Amino acid sequence: MYIDLNVPVPQVATIQSTQQSKKGKGKQPPPPANVVFTPGQLTELEARVDFLSHLGYTVIAFNQTVQRKVEPKTHVNVLDPLLAQLRKRTSIAYVKRLTIVLDEESEKGFGLTSSNASLFSPYDLIALLPTTSGSFSLACLTHTLPSPLTAHIISLPLTLPRLAFNLKHTLVRTALKNGAIFEIAYAGSLGGEHDPSLGASAAGESGASGKRNWWAGAREVVRVTKGKGIIVTSGAVNQVNLRSPKDVGNLYVLCLVSEGRF
Repeated sequence: MYIDLNVPVPQVATIQSTQQSKKGKGKQPPPPANVVFTPGQLTELEARVDFLSHLGYTVIAFNQTVQRKVEPKTHVNVLDPLLAQLRKRTSIAYVKRLTIVLDEESEKGFGLTSSNASLFSPYDLIALLPTTSGSFSLACLTHTLPSPLTAHIISLPLTLPRLAFNLKHTLVRTALKNGAIFEIAYAGSLGGEHDPSLGASAAGESGASGKRNWWAGAREVVRVTKGKGIIVTSGAVNQVNLRSPKDVGNLYVLCLVSEGRF
């Protein structure tokens, strides 16, 4: 079984419904939003899924990315409407993932609280992408602890010229002990186009400079983790940068060899 746990979904427009319920009194929850994917976005995503299936993947995780924190009043789950519009396939299973890109403001809270549990329940995986030292510490020490809102994946912005924080052994060991895993998205190693929804703080560079940054960052991740507790995903926003499972395995072996872990 081959799995890709990072298939970014395109950015979409959300139209807030103006219908208000007249039943009951007091404060009413905000009306549901309509998620609108363009025909071009759906066609491109269908082609990506077909190609992943052709390469031998049997499970893929569609990845919705939000900035800073999950706001209860404005957060919209775009994955359920997306899956309802995609063509059904018996050869591949779909998983829903939410990634939160963390910055300085996120250190005041990510929205991962029990009062917001209903917002996260539709997702199968929760990932955190820290871009500051403080948010990395919180991700490793606090949000990997077992709970209904545990962060399963800690993703790292490897195509940035330099990580904004040190991968301290104590933090990494704690996260691994709690059951979290660190993500390496291989699209950066190809100089591929980054996911626009990541934002400026995490998107990094593309092309030759992005490749150099990625290799330096990936080697550091392998060094600190000793090659354990790592998953390799695509993070590819187009079909051109997708690779077969054996190619991905070879890439990871190169990372291990470069750090003397193989």
